[in-house]
Amino acid sequence: MSTNIYQFEADSIKGESVSLEKYKGKVLLIVNTASKCGFTPQYRELQKLYESYKDKGLEILGFPCDQFAHQEPGNNEQIQEFCSINFGVTFPLFSKVDVNGQNAHPLFDYLRKKNPGIIGNSIKWNFTKFLVDKNGIPVKRYSPATDPARLAGDIEKLLNSRSENLSA
Repeated sequence: MSTNIYQFEADSIKGESVSLEKYKGKVLLIVNTASKCGFTPQYRELQKLYESYKDKGLEILGFPCDQFAHQEPGNNEQIQEFCSINFGVTFPLFSKVDVNGQNAHPLFDYLRKKNPGIIGNSIKWNFTKFLVDKNGIPVKRYSPATDPARLAGDIEKLLNSRSENLSA
């Protein structure tokens, strides 16, 4: 098993391969997203977090997923356009992925194992959020119902901490 997220690659929403090593030294919030979900308005709060903390070292990585009630039916171009027009999203979006099951993206296999949720290693719905420290280690998982604004304190701790440890 990988020791951090930097071993993984993912395709950007434009289809370009991106090594997550690109984000080394940054605090990351990795979110599985969907355009037709009750939680879709969280894009707005995620964008506010991004604008507040991107210059301090936060990156938000959005991974559209269509595994939950077919709530992300669009193709990559449609997803990007929807996020941009409706929520002004400027944080990085990636190509649609599976987050559970045998076709799950390896990054999400890793995140689920490092931070199991209420139903174990599975992700139960869209907008599950994983907070990753500056060393690429997942440190906390948040439920889909958790408002992104409530993550600000934990993000600040990681941005300001030398130990990158939330429990400090």
